[in-house]
Amino acid sequence: MTRRALILLEGHMSNGLLYVKAAQRLGLHPITLSADPAQYNYIAAERLEAIRVDTDNLDALIHECSRLGATYDIAGLTGFAYPSESVYATVGKLCRHFDLPGPNSASIERCCDKFVQRQFLADAGIPMPAYRLAFDLTEVERTAAEIGLPVVVKPAVGSGSRGVRLCRTVDELAEHTTYLLGGKHIWRSSPRILVEEFAQGPYYEAEIIGNAVLGITAAEFDSPPHFVFRDSVFPAPLSDDEQKRIAHVSLNCLRALGLGWGPTHVEFRWTKRGPVVIEVNPRLPGGITPRMVRVACGVDLVTEHIKLVIGEECDLSRWHSHTAAARILIPDRDGVLDWINGDSLAGAIPGVADVKLYVEPKTPIVRKGDIRDRIGYVIAASPDLAQTKAILQRAVELIEWSITPFPALGQ
Repeated sequence: MTRRALILLEGHMSNGLLYVKAAQRLGLHPITLSADPAQYNYIAAERLEAIRVDTDNLDALIHECSRLGATYDIAGLTGFAYPSESVYATVGKLCRHFDLPGPNSASIERCCDKFVQRQFLADAGIPMPAYRLAFDLTEVERTAAEIGLPVVVKPAVGSGSRGVRLCRTVDELAEHTTYLLGGKHIWRSSPRILVEEFAQGPYYEAEIIGNAVLGITAAEFDSPPHFVFRDSVFPAPLSDDEQKRIAHVSLNCLRALGLGWGPTHVEFRWTKRGPVVIEVNPRLPGGITPRMVRVACGVDLVTEHIKLVIGEECDLSRWHSHTAAARILIPDRDGVLDWINGDSLAGAIPGVADVKLYVEPKTPIVRKGDIRDRIGYVIAASPDLAQTKAILQRAVELIEWSITPFPALGQ
């Protein structure tokens, strides 16, 4: 019997191994196609099959998948929005070419361009912050003056909060624009900057599979001016009316953008106007969210996504009703990590669902103000929110580390 394979375009630091393990549990053989398979540590650690191929080259990917199809029964194909969001749009094109279930590539592409996404949402009357597109410092300063400080300045294309910053003064505006356009930020397309009104209020995220809103996550960020997640709770402690309003706007977003197949997560701020949309991401959220959803209600988002990918019906039935809370571990300084410990003690506490450290001693720590700053996480769960938070806090206090700052220049 021909072995059934799941093709994965590129990988993911936090979700990649989840997809591999879920695929194996479903009896599938995962094969990763990547421009650089070595960047994903779990591929070598798990002795997984991986093939080096230019994932920006559609013809090369079609050739490689056709070659694999002579050996395997390709049950499905999916991937990750890394190293660029365009990878997931390519997934849609490949699925269409091979007549496999998958996302609509045109819908994915209009989401990946944040300015284009905003235009589609605006045409549908979706509540959003004011926004403008800019190409140089003069335009950034002019549009920021029109919107009014503070503003959020970010690349029109990108993920993981790379290059995203809150600018509260004209000096901060100039500093960050110079950073973005001065060669330090890596652009995968022509440089275009989105300047947005800073929507002030609590942050929420709707977790969606198909057209079903599975639940809503509440999260808080670490210190400004960057947007690095620190604390999360699922499900968010919202009233029924608040949940319905977020779900209603979320589904309107799907219709406006032509989405509705597979996973989506919609980011919100709850402002004086109610929920306003910060961003629509046509994929599973990265980081810890899938793990939190699983321990809170028993739904494995990764497994259910793979079922859709291979043409099976997904099951979003809840097996229990807990509250999950998570803390992202973020260093408070740059330097060399001398030591880090306490993860085993934290993981042994009843109610702690998962503990993960991303770094080892002697690792250089250089904070970038985005998703790459994370050095680990802790997730706890229980039937009660207050109890869950207490368990989480107790576990976090057991994890300690020491960082020696880099020597000052000239020393």
